Amino acid sequence: MKNKEFFNEYTKVFLNQNSKLNLISKNDEKFLWEKHIFDSLAIEKFFEKYKPSGSKLLDIGTGGGFPSVPTALAYPEIEVFALDSIRKKVNAIENIKAVLNIKNLHTICDRAENIKDKFDIITSRAVAPLKIITGYAMPLLNKNGYFIAYKSIRTEEEIKEAKNILKQYNAKVTDIIKYDLPLEENHTRNLIIIKKI
Repeated sequence: MKNKEFFNEYTKVFLNQNSKLNLISKNDEKFLWEKHIFDSLAIEKFFEKYKPSGSKLLDIGTGGGFPSVPTALAYPEIEVFALDSIRKKVNAIENIKAVLNIKNLHTICDRAENIKDKFDIITSRAVAPLKIITGYAMPLLNKNGYFIAYKSIRTEEEIKEAKNILKQYNAKVTDIIKYDLPLEENHTRNLIIIKKI
């Protein structure tokens, strides 16, 4: 994983945007690396296990740019599309992109159901329950594409609740990748890997 120093410049630029727009809570600012950047970079665990074909990634409900911006910085070979329906958040990402000159990062201000394009990888972090977000992600996924849902401890319950929607789209949970955030209290997270079959 890219180390903390690699993201120093990004951290500065992000905090500057946050002071104007409140993308994350003031309280969370001191845990920006642990809770947001490190968490976003857990996608590395997916890339280590799977070699997805194609390199177009859509991040649904990107908010302040997690995981889209750290992913774009860490993987310049991947075209990352950050999708959010809230204009001020998209503008903040545009500003970060401009200052850091992130060539492979693109923004879309819209709702997922209006997107016509298809993607090889779709991510979503802290947006909605799995049964809802899966319904948005699946129609936008290329055949053999992967949907990666960043989730906390309710993973098993969420997968059960999403059973019908997964069936509807002929999709299958192929993996649950567990990891811990580098925080003092126990902070286990999960990547739910869903594949279109």
